[in-house]
Amino acid sequence: MLIVDTAGRLHTNHNLMEELAKIREVSKKVIPDAPHEVLLVLDGTTGQNALQQAQKFREMVDVTGVIVTKLDSTAKGGMIFAINHDLGLPIHYVGLGEKMTDLVFFNPDYFVESLFDEEG
Repeated sequence: MLIVDTAGRLHTNHNLMEELAKIREVSKKVIPDAPHEVLLVLDGTTGQNALQQAQKFREMVDVTGVIVTKLDSTAKGGMIFAINHDLGLPIHYVGLGEKMTDLVFFNPDYFVESLFDEEG
């Protein structure tokens, strides 16, 4: 298993995005059908900018799914709809806090219900 942490890698920095694509190609040299999964972690507080990030990362490294973090804050994560609808990317997990146990499987029904929850 190879985990590449690209935190802080801006989708607007062409050179850094090219390096990420190279990592993908190097992994194919070791395991021809690699990578098996490419998960993009998006900050739930970034709003519509997350859609642009997801689009660019998908173009460069064939993202297969998304994790959205910081949904325990004031962020509602509305960009989840656009990422899934416009880009066809499934949301696998959401982060509801800072502990490992706060990373949970994404449940679309629960997510939609939480948007209308008056307690917030």
